[in-house]
Amino acid sequence: MADVIEIGSLEELESYRLVWDSLLPKTPQASFFHTYDWFATYWKHFGAERKMRVLIIRASGQPIGIVPLCIQRERYQIGNVRVLTYPLSDWGFWYGPIGSNQSASMFMALRHVRETARDWDMLDLRWVPAESSDGSATSRALRAAGWNPKKILYQESSVVRLTDSDWESFFASRSKKWRAETRRQLRSLERDHEVTFQRVRPAGAAGGDGEPRWDVFEDCLAISRNSWQAQSQSGNTLCHDDVEPFLRDCHGMAAKLGMLDVGLLKVDGKPAAFQYNYCYDGDIFGLRMGYDKRYDRQGLGNVVLNRTLEDSFQRGDRKLELGIGDYPFKRRIRNKVHRNYRLTCYPALAWRAQGVRITRWLKEHRPAPSTGKATRPTPV
Repeated sequence: MADVIEIGSLEELESYRLVWDSLLPKTPQASFFHTYDWFATYWKHFGAERKMRVLIIRASGQPIGIVPLCIQRERYQIGNVRVLTYPLSDWGFWYGPIGSNQSASMFMALRHVRETARDWDMLDLRWVPAESSDGSATSRALRAAGWNPKKILYQESSVVRLTDSDWESFFASRSKKWRAETRRQLRSLERDHEVTFQRVRPAGAAGGDGEPRWDVFEDCLAISRNSWQAQSQSGNTLCHDDVEPFLRDCHGMAAKLGMLDVGLLKVDGKPAAFQYNYCYDGDIFGLRMGYDKRYDRQGLGNVVLNRTLEDSFQRGDRKLELGIGDYPFKRRIRNKVHRNYRLTCYPALAWRAQGVRITRWLKEHRPAPSTGKATRPTPV
């Protein structure tokens, strides 16, 4: 006998903390973003703007999975739309049920959503792994619950796999031009300055080392404020007023859990560049990186990334995910690209969702604007 318990507040959810923690190691592609602590921290900072719908999936009275959902208002051309989705907000790259039994958890969760009063307009499950999009847990569960999801590519992330070779072989596999430029940048720096690299990765409270190293966080924050990030209006940089308190709390939680990872480069004893990551079981997620704009022409971003990678090869890490965005520096160093998808359902009687669907359909099928110029055949 299977059933679902719906949780609507952190106070209620606290009693399931140990259950959540026990299911985490069994979760495919788990990360810091799948932990109870990250969810609780996220909710304390941003939950006032959302409605919690965390679903505890039980079989014979025992929890077998947790499906964290929330309802948030999003602005579209037709106005505000209530969207039922995962509570990730693009901080990470993958998300889904907590626990190993993904299919059963998703089916039970979505059946529960289908059978309860609809307080949302559109169901939009983002950050679904590519290999779990077609004919897999999420899409099968949606169809079994009576929906016909629309699947589209959502994001791409550059990845460096670290298990295929050692550092020397990996470095040699990059382009000759990039290798020469990297060596030149490092020689130039070391000729004119004292350069030191520090890797900070606390073992966590369970390992007897949950020290958050606030000095390292403050160093990264100072660098961010002296970089292009200080002028960014995106609202997700390390030093942005809207998210800095949240990221500060996450820093302490990640250190406590043994999931904090920072590469810090100092020039003449002063913080100059950082690679700020979260890690779990050998998988590293690059949250943010930055360098002091005073060293804009000296390639500090490239140097700190290379030092981080070299150290990760030596540590035996499995991969470094460089995050969303197809930037030239990522293309030069990646050896794999990950893709995630969004699965969207538009209930027939939800006029706001239908408005979004029609708007998207029109955008997809709109003819490309004519330039008014004759096109010349491309030479072969």
